Amino acid sequence: MAYINLKGLVDSRDTVNKWMERFGVRFGVYKHGVFKEQLFPYDSIPRVISKSDWDYLEAGLKQRVKALNMFLWDIYHDKKIIADGVVPEEFVYSSKGYMPECEGVDPVGGVYAHISGIDLVEGKDGNWYVLEDNLRIPSGASYPMIARKLCRKVSPETFADNSVADNRDYSQLLKEMMDDMCVDGGISVILTPGRYNSAFFEHSYLAEKTGATLAYPGDLFVEDGKVYYDGMFKEKIRVGAIYRRVSDEYMDPLTFEASSLLGIPGVMQAYKAGNVALINAIGNGVADDKGIYYFVPKMVEYYLGEKSILQNAPTYLPYFPEDKQYVLDNLEKLVIKDVSEAGGYGVMFGKDMDALKLAEMKQLVMDEPRRWIAQEVIDFKDLELLEGDEVVERKADLRAFVVSGKDTKVWKSGLTRFSRNPNSFVVNSSQGGGFKDTWVMVR
Repeated sequence: MAYINLKGLVDSRDTVNKWMERFGVRFGVYKHGVFKEQLFPYDSIPRVISKSDWDYLEAGLKQRVKALNMFLWDIYHDKKIIADGVVPEEFVYSSKGYMPECEGVDPVGGVYAHISGIDLVEGKDGNWYVLEDNLRIPSGASYPMIARKLCRKVSPETFADNSVADNRDYSQLLKEMMDDMCVDGGISVILTPGRYNSAFFEHSYLAEKTGATLAYPGDLFVEDGKVYYDGMFKEKIRVGAIYRRVSDEYMDPLTFEASSLLGIPGVMQAYKAGNVALINAIGNGVADDKGIYYFVPKMVEYYLGEKSILQNAPTYLPYFPEDKQYVLDNLEKLVIKDVSEAGGYGVMFGKDMDALKLAEMKQLVMDEPRRWIAQEVIDFKDLELLEGDEVVERKADLRAFVVSGKDTKVWKSGLTRFSRNPNSFVVNSSQGGGFKDTWVMVR
């Protein structure tokens, strides 16, 4: 897996970051009621994944996403996995992501998770572990897309000298999937909450690259059970697919949160009638609940009759008495996660807690066992990055993107996020992390 000539990339780091700032490659965060928009820091030393490692990951990701899609169909229809005792009923119906309004709804093409963001880490033991499945509104693909584009401009010799898979096909994968799902010849739109959403850059960039229409709240309306776009010129254009970047509960004020100004009144009526595809489907959150994550390898065996290729991080559910006792006895060496949180929030390391905090956490686990999962701390690989003129090592993960339409395809790239804090395992952009390009080698 030898690669050469990174000098051009390293020397061009500052130039690429300046171009990103010019293009508005930013990530916004709401914290304490304040919206702060910041440059998403880019590091020029790529993560490199060998062809053999990628072949393994690709097979495992396709298998995992297929099982998760089957689980979502089952949960909202026959519920066989509950009846057969594989997943406890309580874990499904108490999940924040379970939407009873989606019971019996048949999504277009039978696909729930059209775009899946699967977060993995590579352990120092050489194994890859899945940390989370993101099946609601996974973000981040646009950042390695724009980074690679700019790097090709400032250092074309780097990609001439290295056997790296071309990552410029993500927009085509996305477009083909939206075309697959699009109903009755309508247009595809990307529905953004607007300028102050944390990932607005991505919404606008993907719309440009796929040729989809970027729609804002108020641009879409339902008439006679069908969705239309009127936009700034008040056209009336049939919409066949909505790649939504609006959370489930705000998508339809007539069905969910009545005060929502971000969604489309009546869109659930059109969706239930099969007159529009929602990408991703509403109700997917039940499958990426951190408690449900525990059962994904069991889902693979249940639905596909196969052993799971990808491993979960070793995980304990306090819901089960044996696991709860293990968590209480070993809390100081585990990582505890609140199943309802995301973006790196609600993640606590036992090793960082004093005696009082450990006692408080143990009481919370005993009082609300469904609310928490606990995991062994994976000693995952550090990656090299530049800090000033110095090469340092920091923790990093990988978000792999799986696109499911008529076929399921894994993008030969991904978002590698790294912690800028030398003492932290938390890499999320909302927690101040940066990102780097992901090189998948073709030989």
